[in-house]
Amino acid sequence: MRAIRLDRRLRTSEVARALDMPLRTYEHFEAGRGKMTYDKIVRFAQATNSDPVAILLTIPLKSPEFALRCADNKLMTILTIALGELNEELGNDIEFIEPGTLIGVFTRVVKDLTNHVANRDLFAETWLNEKSSKVDGARPAGARNWRFKP
Repeated sequence: MRAIRLDRRLRTSEVARALDMPLRTYEHFEAGRGKMTYDKIVRFAQATNSDPVAILLTIPLKSPEFALRCADNKLMTILTIALGELNEELGNDIEFIEPGTLIGVFTRVVKDLTNHVANRDLFAETWLNEKSSKVDGARPAGARNWRFKP
């Protein structure tokens, strides 16, 4: 939580005020020494515009960095909403989804997201390389002694 607060460039006093907590109580909370409740985590996430579900998952994933990585895109909140929709749609029939199906579906999602990030980076790099020569003032390809003429 400290990493998120620092990333958001917030002071402990600002977050404590947003959570309606005394400063010292908030400092204990942020350090993991205070009473941790889901309500407090949600209020912290609202105050820092981060993902409360990702904050909760830092413990089982053993990755405090995960909460910071999901702070902007709200990955785990989005996944939780999608799973809630699945629960509403299927209800008791969720029990009929085989573990192998779940593993296959989530493995594909992970691969698709990984490929999306890799291709997004390649797309931007390729696009910039192709389009940068169109910027006014750029030296035309093959021009050796090209000079700017106002």
